[in-house]
Amino acid sequence: MGDNRRVQILSFPEAETPPPLRAQVWELQQEAWPPVEPGAEGEPRPVHDPALRPLTMLLVDSGDGTYDGEQGGGVGGGTVLAALDILTKTITHVGRSYRAGGLSTVVTRRAVRGRGYGARLVAAAHQAMAASGLDLGVFTCDRELQDFYTGAGWQPLPGTVLIGGTPEAPFPSDRPSFDKVTMADFFSAAARCHRADFVSARIELYPGEIDRLW
Repeated sequence: MGDNRRVQILSFPEAETPPPLRAQVWELQQEAWPPVEPGAEGEPRPVHDPALRPLTMLLVDSGDGTYDGEQGGGVGGGTVLAALDILTKTITHVGRSYRAGGLSTVVTRRAVRGRGYGARLVAAAHQAMAASGLDLGVFTCDRELQDFYTGAGWQPLPGTVLIGGTPEAPFPSDRPSFDKVTMADFFSAAARCHRADFVSARIELYPGEIDRLW
């Protein structure tokens, strides 16, 4: 598994991800983040707020070098090695509007961790976001993962806090139970010009009640 000639990066709107691949992604997510209540796994389904236009990116070992969407998952049909979702929305910061995107549910298949698959997919997501017309990408990660994301093209924003949830029920990334770092990159000229506004700042992300924070 992992021959570069047969490993492909695929992208789909989350709700349009082919069911066999969606089922694999669901299994990886359940493995990485087990449900609190036993038996609560349920069926594969979209996990993000549709208002955030979730885009699923997958690193898939197709077995023979091509992905057949009719065949789907499993050996010979496409094995998902790593997966993530890109969420987007317009934010307002220091009186200016920006099209912002962020990474969510980044996961690598446990059996192939340590081989660079996750980093390859995160770097591809960085490139895709830069080319998509977004002003910036910004998201939080656990502090011990900062070097992983830096190696894939992202930059830490020292002292910056993302405020998730909603204005009525904010969910900040500096909650006492968290140890998060904010990562970002600035794609548009406007965002690069005002980069200093995002350092040591509190950014009102407010992605809603479903995702709460990315």
